[in-house]
Amino acid sequence: MSGREHGHDPVMPHSTQAVAALPRPNDEHTDDLEVVPGFERENLQGWIPQLATEADIRAVVEKAFDYRGDVTITRKDGPEITGYLFDRRIGPTLENSVVRLMLATSTERPAIPYSEVAAIAFTGRDTAAGKSYEAWVKKYWEKRAKGEKNISIEPEALE
Repeated sequence: MSGREHGHDPVMPHSTQAVAALPRPNDEHTDDLEVVPGFERENLQGWIPQLATEADIRAVVEKAFDYRGDVTITRKDGPEITGYLFDRRIGPTLENSVVRLMLATSTERPAIPYSEVAAIAFTGRDTAAGKSYEAWVKKYWEKRAKGEKNISIEPEALE
């Protein structure tokens, strides 16, 4: 911002220009503004849900999209494909809806229509499970309580 928007009036001398103070929230409610509620992550690793209806397929694809590990999709014509589900395109029908995977073994990005999905298994390790900020702070304070100095918590190897 500049000029009058920033509280500066070119007609007034600098000594008389006033900068508007930002409104301060009521101190008793300050913490309410700074706290963002968290949410619990489901432990989906190893889960093989039943896909009986269209609603089941759509719901499980959404969970697979949010999952931070590999999934194995079994197609109705037989073959299995394992990879990270990084994209899904939701259409009005199962035939128009598509999931896309990143394969660990190639640069190919196969697209599979929802209508061809027979099963989805959450086979890979959820690489971010238990790695919340709260978990990091807990580890930090545990190390500090033991008297460690120069505490740094390094990330785990991804395998």
